[in-house]
Amino acid sequence: MDEKPSTRKSPEFCSLRYGLAFIMHFSNFTMITQRVSLSIAIIAMVNSTQQPGLLNTSTERPLAFTFNHSNRSIREVNTAEVSVYEWSPETQGIIFSSINYGIILTLIPSGYLAGIFGAKQMLGAGLLISSLLTLFTPLTADFGVILVIVIRTVQGMAQGMAWTGQFTIWAKWAPPLERSKLTSIAGSGASFGSFIILCVGGLISQALGWPFIFYIFGSIGCVCCLLWFTVIYDDPLHHPCISIREKEHIVSSLAQQSSSPRRSVPIKSMVRCLPLWAIFTGFFSHFWLCTIIITYLPTYISSVLRVNIRDSGVLSSLPFIAAASCTILGGQLADFLLSRNLLRLITVRKLFSSLGLLLPSLCAVALPFVASSYTTTIILLILIPGTSNLCDSGFIINTLDVAPRYASFLMGISRGFGLIAGIISSTATGFLISQDSVSGWRNVFFLAAAVNMFGLVFYLTFGQAEIQHWAKERTLTRL
Repeated sequence: MDEKPSTRKSPEFCSLRYGLAFIMHFSNFTMITQRVSLSIAIIAMVNSTQQPGLLNTSTERPLAFTFNHSNRSIREVNTAEVSVYEWSPETQGIIFSSINYGIILTLIPSGYLAGIFGAKQMLGAGLLISSLLTLFTPLTADFGVILVIVIRTVQGMAQGMAWTGQFTIWAKWAPPLERSKLTSIAGSGASFGSFIILCVGGLISQALGWPFIFYIFGSIGCVCCLLWFTVIYDDPLHHPCISIREKEHIVSSLAQQSSSPRRSVPIKSMVRCLPLWAIFTGFFSHFWLCTIIITYLPTYISSVLRVNIRDSGVLSSLPFIAAASCTILGGQLADFLLSRNLLRLITVRKLFSSLGLLLPSLCAVALPFVASSYTTTIILLILIPGTSNLCDSGFIINTLDVAPRYASFLMGISRGFGLIAGIISSTATGFLISQDSVSGWRNVFFLAAAVNMFGLVFYLTFGQAEIQHWAKERTLTRL
């Protein structure tokens, strides 16, 4: 961009805006653990081929052979009184994708309403509802798969409220030269949460039973809600504890952004804006592969590497600690390149988008050919989410560049495209691996790589980083 924002310094990691980033990190950590809990618990929930006394313990059989093709659930009771359900791979795919249906329903309206009424209440309410529904998930499973799908859909609606409003807060709290740092710290909570739940989920399942996975992380979410409502404010101007120096630094750095309240959105201009479509396409491609990894990684490790539920969870967690690290390091590097004027803003966005889409695609394509090598497979599975999260400094935050005043609304639409990809990829993966495990996984990864390449080419062609003309206007066309 031709004009550089103010670079006047204020204390960083001891500042309120970085405290906000870490609280949001904890919130994202909480939501992703609640979302992924089912992915690790379901290995024990559907493991009906074991003897009653062995439920919730290890199994060396590939999961593809332990699933029965029945949509009704049955209940067996082992010594720990934990239920087991007959859910086919197709049914599991529907259950996994149902949370995405819920998120899609609330992404766009919550993004728009958060921009008008403030994000604090909307995020907090979404997090609280999601936490309470997580606590009730084991109970609903006993009443059948339909109720589980309904609960997961409502939980998705709650999480959609929480995910989207974050960008409304960052539009008011994040100086332009610190956006990559702050959003990467907050966003890395999702990767760190995936690491923790996959690492300890199997251990919890073995030691206490799979229902306690939901009880523990649902309770953590309730604690996070208390912290959120106590500490978070919608903007720095109304925070009672912010220093004058930091407040002036944030306000002056955002002075060039239009901050007038809006009640209408220039929909027609947005629809005709190719840079926005480049962002939407990037989200679609990115979420396609990420959803497969988050949802099916424990199943893949169990069925292909043939390890038990405990080791499956630990191995499944490793890629996400790499993802959290790459998210933070990528944000630091992106802002370093910008603050030193080494690269233009659009160059940085396209560089990190390219790395985040191309590198995981190469790893995914290689996976079917190294399935016989335990070590190589694990290395590639670690690299896929790690390199994929470099997109967080690319098109993921690009809406803050092209239309900061509509960032939350556009983030809702962007995540909507991503979640549509997640629904399709989850359902397609369940269908493909139910036909044939070996060829099914190969087709899953090849298809994901092709989708990533399409998104990369489109973004490189049409992506921009300048504020669009319709985002600068104060007099806007009505809906």
